Amino acid sequence: MVHGGAMSASGNLMDFLDEPFPDVGTYEDFHTIDWLREKSRDTDRHRKITSKSKESIWEFIKSLLDAWSGWVVMLLIGLLAGTLAGVIDLAVDWMTDLKEGVCLSAFWYSHEQCCWTSNETTFEDRDKCPLWQKWSELLVNQSEGASAYILNYLMYILWALLFAFLAVSLVRVFAPYACGSGIPEIKTILSGFIIRGYLGKWTLLIKTVTLVLVVSSGLSLGKEGPLVHVACCCGNFFSSLFSKYSKNEGKRREVLSAAAAAGVSVAFGAPIGGVLFSLEEVSYYFPLKTLWRSFFAALVAAFTLRSINPFGNSRLVLFYVEYHTPWYMAELFPFILLGVFGGLWGTLFIRCNIAWCRRRKTTKLGKYPVLEVIVVTAITAIVAYPNPYTRQSTSELISELFNDCGALESSQLCDYINDPNMTRPVDDMPDRPAGVGVYTAMWQLALALGFKIVITIFTFGMKIPSGLFIPSMAVGAMAGRMVGIGVEQLAYHHHDWIIFRNWCRPGADCVTPGLYAMVGAAACLGGVTRMTVSLVVIMFELTGGLEYIVPLMAAAVTSKWVADAFGKEGIYEAHIHLNGYPFLDVKDEFTHRTLATDVMRPRRGEPPLSVLTQDSMTVEDVETLIKETDYNGFPVVVSRDSERLIGFAQRRELILAIKNARQRQEGIVSNSIMYFTEDPPELPANSPHPLKLRRILNLSPFTVTDHTPMETVVDIFRKLGLRQCLVTRSGRLLGIITKKDVLRHMAQMANQDPESIMFN
Repeated sequence: MVHGGAMSASGNLMDFLDEPFPDVGTYEDFHTIDWLREKSRDTDRHRKITSKSKESIWEFIKSLLDAWSGWVVMLLIGLLAGTLAGVIDLAVDWMTDLKEGVCLSAFWYSHEQCCWTSNETTFEDRDKCPLWQKWSELLVNQSEGASAYILNYLMYILWALLFAFLAVSLVRVFAPYACGSGIPEIKTILSGFIIRGYLGKWTLLIKTVTLVLVVSSGLSLGKEGPLVHVACCCGNFFSSLFSKYSKNEGKRREVLSAAAAAGVSVAFGAPIGGVLFSLEEVSYYFPLKTLWRSFFAALVAAFTLRSINPFGNSRLVLFYVEYHTPWYMAELFPFILLGVFGGLWGTLFIRCNIAWCRRRKTTKLGKYPVLEVIVVTAITAIVAYPNPYTRQSTSELISELFNDCGALESSQLCDYINDPNMTRPVDDMPDRPAGVGVYTAMWQLALALGFKIVITIFTFGMKIPSGLFIPSMAVGAMAGRMVGIGVEQLAYHHHDWIIFRNWCRPGADCVTPGLYAMVGAAACLGGVTRMTVSLVVIMFELTGGLEYIVPLMAAAVTSKWVADAFGKEGIYEAHIHLNGYPFLDVKDEFTHRTLATDVMRPRRGEPPLSVLTQDSMTVEDVETLIKETDYNGFPVVVSRDSERLIGFAQRRELILAIKNARQRQEGIVSNSIMYFTEDPPELPANSPHPLKLRRILNLSPFTVTDHTPMETVVDIFRKLGLRQCLVTRSGRLLGIITKKDVLRHMAQMANQDPESIMFN
């Protein structure tokens, strides 16, 4: 049923490539690559290098360099991605603090660095030092009172607006592709789609700079998704330096898969989580070799970031925690409830965000990206400043919510009423009744949670770099911390209840509210992205909480089940569909009983298929056919009468071959006969020189019969990454099925608009 020789696709292509022929084998923008062809070309290239390596020492050294080039690219990606992530972290730290004040000794110091260098800082007032001045102290010499508060408030809003305006202007003018998270596009590119410039040098530069600006502006977004895009830009840049990758789109995608792993590695300080994220969430084709290389790239990136030490705590992340109490079986119930909350929030977020983004695309709103960013930033800054939990950066908020309350904590969340007779080690504080500070923190957290849920829906998808990991984790961490404090107080006041009696004695440290925040963060992130394995690994690498894997797994699985009950798509797949990218998701199942003949073109009533004949068309005929149609390629048949299939010729290669022949070969004119056979056809004596194009003919195109079930066809397209597949009956050509036909058919079967998958 399926053409047996297809695996050796375009075996003869290499003869043609031996000639100095520019641009052959490259693809047009917004086209899909032919994975089989790329794989075949790489095999031929490798065979050639191996046979040449036996000829001389120099060729042997060249073959060694070729073999090592993959590891060199990984090393370079890891070094650059780690360095950029470190610089971004340091810059964000400084610019976030700049909204509140400035360091007098050196203006480039953040608040924390400024007070480190001061000799007059005490432990109790470690956030107050004479060298750090708020804007009110600097401008009007007042630190307390209504006028000082209002001035600080205004300066906070002005800085936020300035950062956001700069970011959206840079994106708009220099690199429109630098907006958004980048992960939906990376997934589409890794599935074989070409988007030129998406991973270019300008995109890399502008995304890095604007990422610092938007995170510092206090908008409800993270830097983690965009860091994957930044790392993939690094991967694209370095792969263009080695011909092994620059001339083969399939090989380039192996490098990009590894770069995505390095991106997550530096975003979260989670090298193993990064490799699993690339495997589970982003990559389309992930051979074992790519797994090892991803591991190496993630390792180098994490090592580089650790050397820069952006947080000054010798950790790769801001929210490293160490809890001192185990968890108990009875706590699985609130953990699962947090999983349910995560799944519901994920569903709500995806539906509302997609509806808003669709509105932006279809109404006048989309014409004013700068105004939209300015308005959202203004609302965010105005609402965020009065509440201490929304004023601080989201990473610091998550860090505070994850933290266990030790004796040295100054946070409001740790304002418990202490027993004056207590003599216990410092790190093992027993459960205590909540003080005024905890109750204040609870209602402030509730307000912050409501605000974060609403504002994130409108922020994600604007024309600025915006990641979703950190805002999702913040939503979950706030909900989790509130649940944790509730369970802790319940256990303290009712320790004689049957559920607490076995494990919670008076004066013991039973419940860790920070753990609930961590589980809530995992649940909400899972609900939005539908990650499972990589999510749990990222979370425990992120926090160092290895013994809490079971609660994290319970929450992640529950949130996925709950979210999947309302719709199978995660946020990235939803954005891929919204933008109409031709992406065949491996996770989707095709269960309809249709046949290849129902999907192939031409349909009944449509004009016949445009084909080339093997030896009866002139150069002019072919040029006219190319001019009048916009197909990517043409089947080649014996003759119009017999319609027996011989092979398939790509449009781009036909154009290049004819152009090249006209320039270089004598006697090629418009009425020269073109032939795809080994021997030239018999021509009259005075006819012009014929043009042989057998070398650009793919003699083993993928074919199926007209009665092949579409389930099989969809599977073939997914697993082999085909661009098109020809439909035959007894060797006679009937029609063609392209990747877009398959996507249209799948959309139709799911009662969606079939034209919605066309990338515009």
